[in-house]
Amino acid sequence: MTEPFDAVDVIIAKRDRRELSSDQIDWVIDAYTRGLVAEEQMSALAMAIVLNGMDRAELAHWTAAMIRTGERMDWSGLTRRTVDKHSTGGVGDKITLPLVPLVASFGLAVPQLSGRGLGHTGGTLDKLESIPGWQANLTVERMVSQLTEVGAVVCAAGPGLAPADRKLYALRDVTGTVQSIPLIASSIMSKKIAAGAASLVLDVKCGSGAFMTDQTQAVALAEAMVQLGTDAGVTVSALVTDMSTPLGRTIGNALEVREAVEVLAGGGPPDVIELTLALAGEMLAAGGLSQADPAAVLASGQAMDTWRAMIRAQGGDPLAALPTARHHEVLRSPESGVVTRLDALAFGVAAWRLGAGRARKEDPVRPGAGIELAVQLGDEVAAGQVLATLWTDTPDRFGRALAALAGDAVVVSPVCLDDAARPVVPSPPGRLPGGLVSGRPIVLRRITAAGLN
Repeated sequence: MTEPFDAVDVIIAKRDRRELSSDQIDWVIDAYTRGLVAEEQMSALAMAIVLNGMDRAELAHWTAAMIRTGERMDWSGLTRRTVDKHSTGGVGDKITLPLVPLVASFGLAVPQLSGRGLGHTGGTLDKLESIPGWQANLTVERMVSQLTEVGAVVCAAGPGLAPADRKLYALRDVTGTVQSIPLIASSIMSKKIAAGAASLVLDVKCGSGAFMTDQTQAVALAEAMVQLGTDAGVTVSALVTDMSTPLGRTIGNALEVREAVEVLAGGGPPDVIELTLALAGEMLAAGGLSQADPAAVLASGQAMDTWRAMIRAQGGDPLAALPTARHHEVLRSPESGVVTRLDALAFGVAAWRLGAGRARKEDPVRPGAGIELAVQLGDEVAAGQVLATLWTDTPDRFGRALAALAGDAVVVSPVCLDDAARPVVPSPPGRLPGGLVSGRPIVLRRITAAGLN
């Protein structure tokens, strides 16, 4: 059979800054998935997109074509309304763990298809797999059953969701074509739209530990994804959130599970609670429950009950002891003063080097490895005071991990402020459902389809 297009012609069109037609897009995505467009040809097209971009119509059609290469989840048989959440990834980002059972406690269904960590960013599945017995791989039938009975499921996405993206993602990683808003947005949204939830809330990270270090670019990515979801008939909103500093006090798989359980038990760091409640408010509003009070339900212990039911339904023991690394080292403050910088990227790299992350998808992770922060931004410290504890099962990893934290990864300013003189970071009106203040602005922008029209 003669193909209707030639890959070279499609590459040249985008190279010369012309808009690709819907027919060209349909063909090139399908042909690439079938192996008829060579890897080097798709590499050239991806680079042309990086350099010349896509308009809204092109991007919507590109995303739809990627979705059509695979299956689409169907939750229409559930009596609960479905709402999903996606984070673009960060350091210490354990928000999915308390958030999913919290939202499900209100009677919504949260089918959370998650991934594994790569490099300095952690993966939700890696965190949950530190729980003894917990299983990431579920059939669709088991997912439906669990959503019906518990309302919450966090599991691995099957290979049938947007296989074109799976193939293109691997190619972009080795051809210098990752940093492109159209390609990032279509990659995320093709999978999330195919996952089938009626509503989606996006947590777009911004800062040194995030995919997007610049706030302008993070907002542009959030806007592109909200537009894509809207064009596909999904209710989407996005929060652009700070990732210049690690979230909470822990980085690493079992460490982060412990902290998430603390939040579900009514404790935990203020910034983790703050972002959990902010995202819960968005998800509940998308599910038709805008008057719900997630802070009250979190304090009541009901979300903890849902968490335990969710973990048990996937074979895990929510009461079992979590893995602990055998060796530790401490990082101490070189002087007295106030902590004014805890760089997210540096701490993410250090935790990765300790064994909490992986360099390649097939690498194992060490469930007990990671970092516990003893201080947060704005804390006064004395010279020699412990700033962080590093954990690993492999002591020879400490050297490189500590090297990642050298330089200006941690800054202690040599000043001492009493409570009256300490600067206060203002909290934007209406930013928080529960009114918590973490000492730094966590939610930087809120983006909805209505605000883009």
